[in-house]
Amino acid sequence: MTRRNIALGLAALAIFAGLLYFYGGHQTPSSQAPLADLNTANLSELKNEFNSSHANVRMLVLLSPT
Repeated sequence: MTRRNIALGLAALAIFAGLLYFYGGHQTPSSQAPLADLNTANLSELKNEFNSSHANVRMLVLLSPT
């Protein structure tokens, strides 16, 4: 094998691993609510759930790909 073949193989493996990570599905722990997509239709539901649990520690993290 040449270095070029090894480099191409590693690059293909890295691309495959990245695609599997982002599109392979995600699972949450059994004690946690499933992941949800945030959009304008369910924004008020998120606000109500966040405000109703004022006795507990709350954290809201918004991540953007940009």
